[in-house]
Amino acid sequence: MSSEVKTPNPFQRLYRGLTTIDFVGRRRTWFTMSLVVILLGLGSLGIRGFNFGIDFKGGDSWEVLAPHTSIATMTHAVEGAGLTLPTVEELGGTTYEVTADLNSLSAAKQLSVTNAVVDAMAKVAHVNPDQVSTSSVGPTWGSQITDRALEALIIFFIAVVAYISIRFEPKMAVAAFVAMVHDLLVTVGVYSLFGLQISPDTVIAILTILGYSLYDTVVVFDRVRDNTGGVLKSGDLTYGEMVNLSMNQTLARSINTSLVAILPVFSVLIVGAYILGATTLQSYGLALFVGLMSGAYSSIFIASPLLAWMKEREPRFRDLAIRVAARSDHRIYSPASAALLSGESVQRASGVARTQRSSSSILAPRARKRKRR
Repeated sequence: MSSEVKTPNPFQRLYRGLTTIDFVGRRRTWFTMSLVVILLGLGSLGIRGFNFGIDFKGGDSWEVLAPHTSIATMTHAVEGAGLTLPTVEELGGTTYEVTADLNSLSAAKQLSVTNAVVDAMAKVAHVNPDQVSTSSVGPTWGSQITDRALEALIIFFIAVVAYISIRFEPKMAVAAFVAMVHDLLVTVGVYSLFGLQISPDTVIAILTILGYSLYDTVVVFDRVRDNTGGVLKSGDLTYGEMVNLSMNQTLARSINTSLVAILPVFSVLIVGAYILGATTLQSYGLALFVGLMSGAYSSIFIASPLLAWMKEREPRFRDLAIRVAARSDHRIYSPASAALLSGESVQRASGVARTQRSSSSILAPRARKRKRR
């Protein structure tokens, strides 16, 4: 009766601690992929720029409840009232918001166009003009919002670099900073490529995803620090292999954490914004979704490989790599096998001690025999 041993599938290997993925050795592939995405975003940013909302660039907005119309009809009506390149959005399925920049017009002309837009929107919605709500944001207020957003981002970066430098080490802080900048560039690049509007909600979402990316990176770095004081001292692994081991040890946790964070945001984005028509959730939800995806990627494929690249240039770790390469019993550890490494070390140490004790017990009688002679 023959019994066949089934080879575990990738998911079973992941959750049994059997993965030995070479994240560090393939860092050129990960870095190239990120560089392509970032360059595309920067190219779009240089050509198209950002689609800022009125909170940033200033402008006027009008809202009206119009359950029996469409975006095309509303756009045609407000363009006929004198608006140039208006932005028309459907909020909640029945409310329409129109935004446009009138700051270049004189005060009298702004008032005239505003009244014409109110009348046109009221006519399309079949309501009285006083049911059309209006608001205005000046260019000075918009520039203040932009400055405050940049200040918050800079303060966040300084605080993060200082904390990781003190809590871990400066090179880990550099790797975490690069990963956060990577997430920021990917997110703003996507917004520029697809012409998505940037609002204060987008800024809040970006700060949120930077915090998430930092959390996932710190989890991996904490494991790297533990292995530096433990597994690495055995002399069986190079620093890059130790980082690979650390990432394989935390890979299941990183994937689970990412899924738990991404799936609710995806539900809000699809169900709330596109099915139920609550487009006010779109700016926040989309930035969160893109940023969380980028953060999950950067914590695994950017931060830790970059840390390994920097640390492997230190003389002590270069020497360690030479010694490990010269060993005939060099092997790659999975998380499961690494869990036994400390036990193996203890067994080797106890074995040496037993050998020494047995040698002493053998020599001692011989010494006594010599004395009797």
